[in-house]
Amino acid sequence: MEAALSEIDLSTQPLALAQAGVDRAAHHRLDEAWLAAAWSHPTTRVFVVSGGQVLVEEKDGRTELVMVPAFDAPETETHRYFLGIGEDGIRYFALQKDALPGRMDDVARAAGLREVAGLLSPLEAGLMVHAVALENWQRAHRFCSRCGERTVIAAAGHIRRCQACGAEHYPRTDPAVIMLVTDDQDRALLGRQAHWPEGRFSTLAGFVEPGESLEQAVVRETAEEAGVAVGDVTYVASQPWPFPSSLMLGFMARATSPDIQVDGEEIHEARWFSREDLRKGIESGEILPPGGISIAARLMELWYGGPFPAAG
Repeated sequence: MEAALSEIDLSTQPLALAQAGVDRAAHHRLDEAWLAAAWSHPTTRVFVVSGGQVLVEEKDGRTELVMVPAFDAPETETHRYFLGIGEDGIRYFALQKDALPGRMDDVARAAGLREVAGLLSPLEAGLMVHAVALENWQRAHRFCSRCGERTVIAAAGHIRRCQACGAEHYPRTDPAVIMLVTDDQDRALLGRQAHWPEGRFSTLAGFVEPGESLEQAVVRETAEEAGVAVGDVTYVASQPWPFPSSLMLGFMARATSPDIQVDGEEIHEARWFSREDLRKGIESGEILPPGGISIAARLMELWYGGPFPAAG
């Protein structure tokens, strides 16, 4: 069951939110003539994003984004985001609206990333992550941080410009480290926050501070949250986490001491788990592992040596 750190590879099972669905074709974002032509092309497909949700529907046992030709899309003045071009040449856009449009057939339903990212195709999951991340940034950055004036959208949704002072603002991404720490017995350090459901345990995580490397952040956050000193740090993989604007950078780390002293603020409880401890806890229902689309779940599965057992 052991997973050697040197053998860690997510290439055969990419993270649900880290799949490259399309060519983002960023060089077209400032070409208004090209964007207009792309929007009016009959093969172009469009979907609406609102409050982090989109419309999905079930087709032949598959979950799919509800996408329509541009001429059937709801009207919007400015919140039209170019997402990229598929291998088949189809252009994809997202429209940010205050509410999702209704559907006459009652088949479509609203859904968020946590619910459907693992069910969508790689292309559609990538499109949805991109659109949700842009929407979160757009809604939170309507005013210039330099002079306070209202900004306008540019570059097909990827820039906000201040017409008063000329500043340009780009989508914000906050780097955060997330780490599975093991000790010399190869037990995993898992913690839980006070507001989580009873029994929920997951890996430790925290935001990278200014002037800090990722490895330094792993060491600092582990010490701050659980009082555990860390030596070796090994990078595994990254995943966007637009809730609202994080990039999760996954690591394995080795503790130099098993002593735990939780901070009592971010982490309410922390424990060392052997694989047998985790298996028994999950099967009995006493332990709830993190959700399937999270990089935390994948880090734990890499250490565990495969998928978690079913709860009893």
